[in-house]
Amino acid sequence: MTSLARPVAEDPYAKLPPLPSFALVSPDIAAGARLLTDFVSDGGNTSPALAWSGFPAQTRSFVVSCFDPDAPTPSGYWHWDVVDVPATVTQLERGAGAHGGHHLPRGAFHVHNDGGGDGYDGAAPPPGDHPHRYYFAVHALDVDSLGVGPGASNAGVAFHVAFHALARAILVATYSQ
Repeated sequence: MTSLARPVAEDPYAKLPPLPSFALVSPDIAAGARLLTDFVSDGGNTSPALAWSGFPAQTRSFVVSCFDPDAPTPSGYWHWDVVDVPATVTQLERGAGAHGGHHLPRGAFHVHNDGGGDGYDGAAPPPGDHPHRYYFAVHALDVDSLGVGPGASNAGVAFHVAFHALARAILVATYSQ
């Protein structure tokens, strides 16, 4: 059996052009803290509530995501991607990431997570692996629509975000088994 011992991945946003930041908070998770069972795959598998403020005035939409750069793959693991969140929306309630997108704001949609589902896929690092970091990010964009559909890949969404991002807010939590 192969050991999972490996270096911790660097910050996934470190190699991208720097962006101004804004505030991202959650009543469900705290920066640097361990995710509660409600937000992990074999627990409640529920997306946490998120709220943001202080983004640029010219923001026209948002993309909300959750990414694990520590997954044992060369490309990490996308747990959640919500696209085309209107600029008038500044929070997602707990459970907004439910399958089917019925709890998302009008016009917003999920792209498939790396597990193949169309909503939030809770934390599920391999047992015995080091604590994984879960980057919850909100990108403020200069377009009303990113121009992708629900069939887009997470990498495709990230690619388009790179060309339209005005600012980025990040909240990082951890989890291990």
